[in-house]
Amino acid sequence: MNLQNKSSDRFDWTLAFILMLLAIVSFFAIASAQTAEQYGPINFVLLQIRWYGLGMIIVACAMYLDPEQYKKISWPLYGFGILLLLFLMFAPGGKDQIAEIRLGAKRWLHLPVIGTIQPSEFIKTFFILGMARVVSKHQEEHLVRNMKSDFWLLGKIGITLILPLFFIAKQPDLGTSLVFIAITIAIILVAGISWKIIVPLFSGGAILGVGLLWMALYAQDFMENVLGFDRYQFRRVYSWLDPYSYPSDEGYNLIQAMTAIGSGELSGKGFHGREVYIPENHTDFIFSVIGEEYGFIGACVVISLYFILMYHLTKVALSLKDPFSVYVCTGVIAMIAFHVFENIGMNIQLLPITGIPLPFISYGGSSLFSNMLAIGLIFSMKFHHRTYMFESDEDE
Repeated sequence: MNLQNKSSDRFDWTLAFILMLLAIVSFFAIASAQTAEQYGPINFVLLQIRWYGLGMIIVACAMYLDPEQYKKISWPLYGFGILLLLFLMFAPGGKDQIAEIRLGAKRWLHLPVIGTIQPSEFIKTFFILGMARVVSKHQEEHLVRNMKSDFWLLGKIGITLILPLFFIAKQPDLGTSLVFIAITIAIILVAGISWKIIVPLFSGGAILGVGLLWMALYAQDFMENVLGFDRYQFRRVYSWLDPYSYPSDEGYNLIQAMTAIGSGELSGKGFHGREVYIPENHTDFIFSVIGEEYGFIGACVVISLYFILMYHLTKVALSLKDPFSVYVCTGVIAMIAFHVFENIGMNIQLLPITGIPLPFISYGGSSLFSNMLAIGLIFSMKFHHRTYMFESDEDE
C-alpha cells in the first residue's frame, strides 16, 4: 500500500460526512430564518457557505500539525488568547471603534480585512490545548499518583482557568464562561483525579450554584450590594423561570421560540413555512426555526446528528494512546456538547438564555471558525495517530 492510500485511510471520512450533513441543515435553516427580512437584503446563506469554505481551510491547516507540535505551541497559543482578551478589555469601544459594544457587552473586535470577530470563540480552543498540556505534563512528572499530586494538579488547572474566565466574565459573557467551566470539568473527570477529591469538589460547586439561584430569587439586595451583581442579571433569571411576566422585553425571545417550536407539532410547516417572528432567529434561535418548519421529527433528526457526532468523537478519543491527544479530544467534546445542550435548552426553557449559538448550524463566522478549528484538532489527532504512535522505518 502506498503512502497516499495510507493517508486516505487515516483521514476521518465519517467525521467529514457528519459535518457535511450539519452544513446542509445549516444552509436550509438559515435560508428560512432570513425570510424575516430583519437585516434587509443580506444573504446569510451565501455568507455561511463562505464561512464554511474558510472553515475547511482552517481544518486543513489544523491537520497539518501533529500532536507533538501542538504540545509545543499550546502555551504560546494560550498566551496569545489571554493577550487578545486583555486587548479587548482596554480597546476603545463604541461606534467606529476597534471594539464593538452590543447590548452593553464588549465582546467583538473590528479588524482590517478580516472584519468583526469574537475573540472568546477562538480562545476556547486555545484553552483546550493549554489545559491538555497542563494535565498531560503533570502526569508525566508524577507517575505515582496520590492525594498530594492530585491537589497540585487541581491547582494548576484552576490557575489555567482563572485568567480567561476573569476576562470573559468582565465582558460580560456568562454563556462563554460556562463553556470554559464545562471544558474544565470534563478534563478533570478523565484526568484520573481521586474521587475522594472530585465528589466533595463537585458537590460544593452544585451547592454554590443552587445557593446563587436561591439568592437571585430571594436575596437580590445582598447579591447586588455585597457580591456586585447587576439588576439586569436577576431579570435574566426571572424571565427564564416566568417569561410570560416579561412578554415585551427579557421574556419575549423565549416566548416566541417556544411558540414557534410548539406550532411545528409533529412534522412542521414545511420549508419557508415559518410564521412566528423571532429576533436573531438565524443565530441563537436557529433551533426554533427547525422546530417550527420540520416539527418534532426534524428536531429529533438534528439532535440525533449531534448524538452521532458525540459518539464518533468519543470513539476517536478512546482509540488514542497519547494522553495529550485524549485530553484535547475530551475538551472538544465537552465544548461542543455543552453548546448543543445549552442552545437547545434555552430554546425550550430548560436553561436560561445565554446567547450561545448552535454548533455548525447557527450563522456566524467566529463561532463556525472556532468549531472548525476544534474539529481540525480531532482530524489531526486521528490522522497522525498511527504515524505518531506506530510508525516503522519501512514507512519512511
